[in-house]
Amino acid sequence: MTDILNSAIKIVRRAADLMVRDGFAIHDKGTVENIVTSSDVAVQHFLTKELGAILPGCGFLCEEEDFTDISHRYVWIIDPIDGTANYARGNVNCCISVALTENGKPALGIVYSPWRGELYTATAGSGAFCNGKPIHVSSRPFSEGILFTAMSTYRKEFARTCSDIIYDIYMESNDVRRTGSAAVELCMMAAGFAELYFEFRLMPWDYAAASLILTEAGGSIAGFDGNYPSLTSPSLIIAANSSDSCQRLLNTVHRHISALPY
Repeated sequence: MTDILNSAIKIVRRAADLMVRDGFAIHDKGTVENIVTSSDVAVQHFLTKELGAILPGCGFLCEEEDFTDISHRYVWIIDPIDGTANYARGNVNCCISVALTENGKPALGIVYSPWRGELYTATAGSGAFCNGKPIHVSSRPFSEGILFTAMSTYRKEFARTCSDIIYDIYMESNDVRRTGSAAVELCMMAAGFAELYFEFRLMPWDYAAASLILTEAGGSIAGFDGNYPSLTSPSLIIAANSSDSCQRLLNTVHRHISALPY
């Protein structure tokens, strides 16, 4: 897996050259909150071509253009630009997110935020790294935790429920942050900059790579049922720097909803 990781890192770095700030087009995908740029599409096309050459016969699950082909041993899960709204505004909190699954389980994760100067990587069982240096979650307790969260931007009918859950977590923890990129936030947790995470609904490409990086850094992540989040369908996501804090987040969620409304 090391050779695949090293080859994929080189490809992701080259793909970042396509994230130019000037001259890109912006379109919405049904709502003004959900946008895609021509850079997203260009990066995805490049990644699928080049990553496909590393593992001939592999599958893909990608954010743009309904690119889904997951009936393979190896599947690349790609978000060409996570945090597109930030990217379109010149905000540095955006990244390329690439995961590789083997038989449905996470095997490799790369999150590259070129404007932040951060390359996060992990392979299953080998630890997590930022710019080649080992990283680990913090040891802070729940009461001192910083919460990364959001208000279900693309499905605002869930905002009230999100608000109620966030309020309960906030009252028992330190403070709340929001960068606009799930992958960036989960990687920052892996590096010890925050301790808690909650989002009501995310897609696999939002968290697939970063979830492996987080768990390899000693953190915990789960979906609504407490198991590892789905890597093929939308999921509620909770994560923390410890299994106890993750369970506490899950308990808070379950106090507000008994089942997912999607």
